Amino acid sequence: MKIALFVTCINDMMFPRTGVAVVRILERLGHRADFPQQQTCCGQLHANTGYQDEAMPVIRQFVRTFQGYDAVVAPSGSCVAMVRTLYPQLVGKDPDLAAAAAELTLRTYELSEFLIDVLGVTDLGASFPHRATYHPTCHGMRALRLGERPLELLRHVDGLELIPLEGAEECCGFGGTFSVKNPAVSGAMLDDKCAAVLHTGADYILAADNSCLTHIGGGLHRRQAAPRPLHYAEVLAS
Repeated sequence: MKIALFVTCINDMMFPRTGVAVVRILERLGHRADFPQQQTCCGQLHANTGYQDEAMPVIRQFVRTFQGYDAVVAPSGSCVAMVRTLYPQLVGKDPDLAAAAAELTLRTYELSEFLIDVLGVTDLGASFPHRATYHPTCHGMRALRLGERPLELLRHVDGLELIPLEGAEECCGFGGTFSVKNPAVSGAMLDDKCAAVLHTGADYILAADNSCLTHIGGGLHRRQAAPRPLHYAEVLAS
């Protein structure tokens, strides 16, 4: 199977260790992941702020870059949701691009989808002897409907104690540009999320999107709180 890593902007710029973790997981399972150097932003920031025409060049670049792969795997529910749910809406006026994008969306997966649905694996042989809680990000939960997939993978990690997060389904308040446009509301939502994380007594707060973890981690840091944000791929690679 020809697999490509779609690392996403925030992971490439701020959390490259998450992309490395995905490669390590796939190699542990006997698969090689290519990293196409020509990959760029998926266009989500453009689309979310109303610049739909400006999103088209990066959508075309995404399709050109990944169309030769059997599977495109990303450690981000948010960016995969952009590809799967918004690409079909945005490329409708370009028949050739629409056909290529529609076919590619069927082969673009968030990490837990690929591991469980495609490879049929739940136990990755990982070991992480810590207490952690899990925040199911909005795009993963509502757009991709990942359900229990990330938790199912984490439940097989040796030594990991998973602690339920009260109000886990509630948004952390980040939401891409939402936190910039609505700082007061975003801050209030973050207050609730940080309080819930602290209530667990966990050492780590895990999630499938480093964007949400940046927001939650910033809130915890300002509170000088102990829980550390960590992408769940890095736990699975441990």
